[in-house]
Amino acid sequence: MLKRFTNEITAYQLCNREDRILLAVSGGIDSMVMAHLFHQAGYTFGVAHCNFQLRGKESQLDEAFVETWCSQLNIPFHVKVFNTNNYAAENGLSVQMAARELRYIWFKEIMDEHGYTLLATAHHLNDNFETMILNLVRGTGLSGLRGIQYKSNNIIRPLISFAKSELIGYASENNISWREDVSNDSSDYGRNYIRHEVVPKLLVLNPALEKGISKTHQRLLAAESLSQLGLEDLRQEFVVVEKNRIKIDKAFLMVTPYPVGVAWELIKQYGFNYSQCEDMVKVSLDISGKQFLSPSHQLVVDRDAWLIEPHLNPLSQVIINHGEAAATFGALEMTIEKGMYSTLSVDPMVAMFDADKVQFPLIWRAWEKGDNFTPLGMKSKKKLSDFFIDIKLSRLDKQDVTVLESDGEIIWIVGYRIDNRFKVSDQKKQIIKLTVQSHL
Repeated sequence: MLKRFTNEITAYQLCNREDRILLAVSGGIDSMVMAHLFHQAGYTFGVAHCNFQLRGKESQLDEAFVETWCSQLNIPFHVKVFNTNNYAAENGLSVQMAARELRYIWFKEIMDEHGYTLLATAHHLNDNFETMILNLVRGTGLSGLRGIQYKSNNIIRPLISFAKSELIGYASENNISWREDVSNDSSDYGRNYIRHEVVPKLLVLNPALEKGISKTHQRLLAAESLSQLGLEDLRQEFVVVEKNRIKIDKAFLMVTPYPVGVAWELIKQYGFNYSQCEDMVKVSLDISGKQFLSPSHQLVVDRDAWLIEPHLNPLSQVIINHGEAAATFGALEMTIEKGMYSTLSVDPMVAMFDADKVQFPLIWRAWEKGDNFTPLGMKSKKKLSDFFIDIKLSRLDKQDVTVLESDGEIIWIVGYRIDNRFKVSDQKKQIIKLTVQSHL
């Protein structure tokens, strides 16, 4: 397993010998196996452990266990104790989301302070399968179905192709100790529901499920790579860039039985969504002059080509009228649903509101200085600039923040927090559910 571990690091260019790597280690079997492999492979690394104080004495024992392991091997050890429950209550978050927010903010601080170049997490094949299932249920393209990447920005996941059973076997063979987290036995969250309810049923269909998942993951990675090569060939043949104008020969519609999907891959970088691509393909056969708008670009269906140009005055906002099912702002696409929901989502990219409190049209726009809202769980208003400080949002991340307005009031800092005044207080009433994801 060690040889395969180092081979995959090399094959996927995850890190090199010059890197200083920060390992996120909880003390569970996954992260302890990862730490052992990095140590055996001779990489330079330190360990970061989060004590969320969620399991009483067990949390203290987890911290002591990881610290002892690091001390015995002379490995730099970083630890922080969080008051997770208070943070969740103050910021209107689930405990799960509060812990995620806290740890990644702290990881960045540690990396900046101590010169670590990469963060390694112990996500494995089974984690990736859960992500693939979740994305499939939500509706996604090839990149979403492929699941968790080996590397994204400065985060690496060197165990992503290893099944949980392999990690257990390696730990047993190498006498690796670990700490058990009984919260993983819960079915409270989507991932654990898949883990404990869905996977056992799939094992009945295929006892070699992990091997099947591994093969599927590798084939999806290959398919995504091949699709990118094919798209580049299409761009070379059908796309011409003339200063600020992009010209796409409509003949590309005839070379594939799936023109909508191909069109979306060709133009999604300009802010157009999948639904717009469906309409573009429909009108391309017999209509010219039809115009489509994204927040940053306009597309005109001409006689022989699609002509794309930046707006002279880029859209500063998107208006969502009553009855619309989707909207796009830059790289983000929002779906709008209304109905009865038995549970409220804890996903930060999903917002649920009391339908009686929301007035259309909604305005989706970039945040501005002076904006304020009442964060979920609070009674008084707070400036967005102060809210960003509270959650330690970087200057670069601030630039991408958007907000959603209803009747002049901000109801959602998109991807971060809803306004307390618009929360769902009675799940027996109609609920508006908004889901945002990147379509790039």
